[in-house]
Amino acid sequence: MERRRSFPDVLAGGVFVLIGGAFVVGSLGYELGTPLRMGPGAFPLLVGVTVAALGLAIVVKGLIAGEVVSFGPIPWRAVAVIVLALLFFGFTVRGLGFVPTSAVTALLTTLASSRVRPVTAVAVAAGLTVAATLIFVVGLQVRIPLWGPWLGF
Repeated sequence: MERRRSFPDVLAGGVFVLIGGAFVVGSLGYELGTPLRMGPGAFPLLVGVTVAALGLAIVVKGLIAGEVVSFGPIPWRAVAVIVLALLFFGFTVRGLGFVPTSAVTALLTTLASSRVRPVTAVAVAAGLTVAATLIFVVGLQVRIPLWGPWLGF
């Protein structure tokens, strides 16, 4: 019987174990409390243990019954455009405002795929901008200007 190992599963499971372990270590700096009166460290501890346990299960699955998965070519254009969009948002949101920055960021990330037509990209960007504005500015009341000082509003 041939054992196949899945490197992506082992790698992903290892990342989950590391993240869960970091949550566990971070939670130990807070008071855990008791099961009936949980302290501020109880929830991060439980989340960390759960994430680490799931990661360990993924690692074991990858070592025992993994599937051979071959990675295709790395889509460098998409990686570059998405990184550029995130940097654009971070550096311009205060100057341009939330609406135009969200629109440009959504347009850039939509155009990261070579299969999306420009008309579709504009429609998706408009929808995402409206949704993000309703969620963050209206619903969550994040205090950020809709239109920034760089636009003269």
